[in-house]
Amino acid sequence: MKDAFGTPQSLLILGGTSEIALATARRLIARRTRTVWLAGRPTSALETAASGLRELGADVRTVAFDALDSDSHESALAPVFAEGDIDMVLLAFGILGDQARDENEPGAAVRVAQTNYTGAVSAGLICAKALQAQGHGSLVVLSSVAGERARRANFIYGSSKAGLDAFAQGLGDALHGTGVHVMVVRPGFVRSRMTAGLPEAPLATTPEAVATAIEVGLRRRSETVWVPGSLRLVMSALRHAPRAVVRRLPV
Repeated sequence: MKDAFGTPQSLLILGGTSEIALATARRLIARRTRTVWLAGRPTSALETAASGLRELGADVRTVAFDALDSDSHESALAPVFAEGDIDMVLLAFGILGDQARDENEPGAAVRVAQTNYTGAVSAGLICAKALQAQGHGSLVVLSSVAGERARRANFIYGSSKAGLDAFAQGLGDALHGTGVHVMVVRPGFVRSRMTAGLPEAPLATTPEAVATAIEVGLRRRSETVWVPGSLRLVMSALRHAPRAVVRRLPV
């Protein structure tokens, strides 16, 4: 069970090689987390991530999970919850895609949408049901500021995150009063493998900064977390700006 400060003893990460997720796991292990499940495609990268967390003193296990194979989600995740209560689920998988390529290759665009949205809906509902059955827990969903306003530079990725964000907010409303807490995390540009080679956006952040914000959000039982916090005002202005103005912005 989580302590009075919201630190989970057990953690399930969907997207077990995510840099943000692993930074969060390291931070939580340093506080109190003792059991970690890393769900992802069975690769050497997943095993390396697990080994790194074990060195910090956690009991770490891996589970084969493919975001694109929604038919397998139930059978993949049910055994995790059968092992014991999970205090926190971190939904951290997603792909950025390549906007220029994806516009010309609809199949590639669909893969972005299926991974970031469809896969998340499937896994999110399965985990929410399990958390509700145990009567407690937090579901933390990594969204993005890109979902706040469709922009020419990344509207395929942004639209998938917009769908995920709306889904997570609605799920949080549906679970209100059940003992299950849903928290949506909206980072800006994060310096990571996924963004390597891309021009850095203003107010860029790091996986470690996002991890810190997640920990603080858990402690406060926040429903929405912006990273950095100043992006909330920036995106509010962008969201309400006329489309003619947005089209002229270098974003």
